[in-house]
Amino acid sequence: MPITYQDAGVSIDLADQTIERLQTRMKGLHGPEVLGGIGGFAGLYHLTGFKDPVLVSGTDGVGTKLKLAFAMDKHDTVGIDLVAMCVNDIVVTGATPLFFLDYLATGKLQAGQFQAILEGILEGCRQGRLALLGGETAEMPGMYPPGEYDLAGFAVGCVDRSALLDGRHVKVGDEVVGLPSSGVHSNGYSLVRKLLEVRGLDLGAHVPELGGTLGEALLRPTRIYVPQVELLRRVAEVRALAHITGAGIPGNLPRVLPDGCGAIVQKGTWPVPPVFPYLAGDQVDEAELFRTFNMGLGFLAVVPAGQGDATVKALAAAGEAAYVVGEIVADPAKEVRVV
Repeated sequence: MPITYQDAGVSIDLADQTIERLQTRMKGLHGPEVLGGIGGFAGLYHLTGFKDPVLVSGTDGVGTKLKLAFAMDKHDTVGIDLVAMCVNDIVVTGATPLFFLDYLATGKLQAGQFQAILEGILEGCRQGRLALLGGETAEMPGMYPPGEYDLAGFAVGCVDRSALLDGRHVKVGDEVVGLPSSGVHSNGYSLVRKLLEVRGLDLGAHVPELGGTLGEALLRPTRIYVPQVELLRRVAEVRALAHITGAGIPGNLPRVLPDGCGAIVQKGTWPVPPVFPYLAGDQVDEAELFRTFNMGLGFLAVVPAGQGDATVKALAAAGEAAYVVGEIVADPAKEVRVV
């Protein structure tokens, strides 16, 4: 009997059938800018509406947070994480998100798992206001343990050069406004997994202060800040934005500050989600927590001196929580101190 590709462990039909079932939802994310839809060798996007366009791109993955998804057999949120980690990086420049592409690699495609992942990606694109322009599903027998996979994503946005946010207008005395995170987001999960092991924490344990099980809290998807950034730029003069990912506040805010500027961020000016102290116990120093996790602030905005409180009030009026958490100071080393 002739050997087929499926005999070798690859099912082309399964991927095609799953994507076909979700085609209507995919098309719902597309505007007239998307030409040809999904299914061609490449995605086509007609760029309009910009006078002096600068394309902005970002790529990322979900990291070892996937290990928790495997352990809990819960795959409907990691697609949101994937989009969030890419699109949050590009909106710090002031860019309007345009489109997203994904890459899924697995040893053997599982229909329910694949559909859950793809539905999460679609939800992330909806929240981030991007078109899902295409992607790649790679079934590679022998490369991954059964039930496991890896994810990568790529997002593109555009901004007029005159509206580009690059931190050059930041000045000493400016204020730092923080937007709350939804929890751990998608960074620091190697430390999370180490703490689960060392402290013997149970993912299935119900933890009242976390509002559910520990596993549910840890798989809570990364917040997508596209609507909040649009709102911020309507109500305030935003001079810089920072996405708080790996390396926390001290490692990310300096990336958008000009030479000669650092910042002091004041602890106690925002609520720290209980998942962080619950995970850490007495095993991790506070400074290490701030160097690893977002500690409750997923996004920071720098606004002119004296405008922090007004910015927070304007966001609150639109139903968005925010906090004045610090200020820009003179510092030749561009250090950000959390004190």
